Amino acid sequence: MKRIITATVQDRSGVLNRITGMLYKRQFNIDSISVGNSEIEGLSKMTFVVEVGDHQKLEQLTKQLNKQIDVIKVSDITDKAIVARELALVKVGGSGHLHAEIQGIIAPFRASVIDVSKDSLTIQITGKPNKVEALISLLRPYGIKELTKTGVTAFLRGQQPKQVTEINSFTI
Repeated sequence: MKRIITATVQDRSGVLNRITGMLYKRQFNIDSISVGNSEIEGLSKMTFVVEVGDHQKLEQLTKQLNKQIDVIKVSDITDKAIVARELALVKVGGSGHLHAEIQGIIAPFRASVIDVSKDSLTIQITGKPNKVEALISLLRPYGIKELTKTGVTAFLRGQQPKQVTEINSFTI
């Protein structure tokens, strides 16, 4: 079962390496990971999509993350109301006559062409992971020359009460 885990961590050198190393040692497969600054200076937020076998493995994962010295808070947000997005850049082959056809395919996805050359188009799409995957599948027959994705980034939707906790002088 795939789970979306968020972690608030101290913004220090080596934190990502220590956390991914811990996941590797315990044989958790990371489907995607994104990391960036948070709204609090000195803290970063990580979003992991990981494959866990069962609830016991999920509990082990969250306990192991919480044991990490730089980790402030860990949450499994999979079953909650969340906002989740992913970004993909897709370079598709094709000459000028296919450009209009490809534009017609990407329009319903609200994707945009961000670069054009005589033999390729570069398309940007943001959205839910299944939307990104659906567009990529439709573009495959045109010959994907290059593909890169950011991984999922997510947090709880606005109507959910946010717990306020003070840990190590940071208010979350």
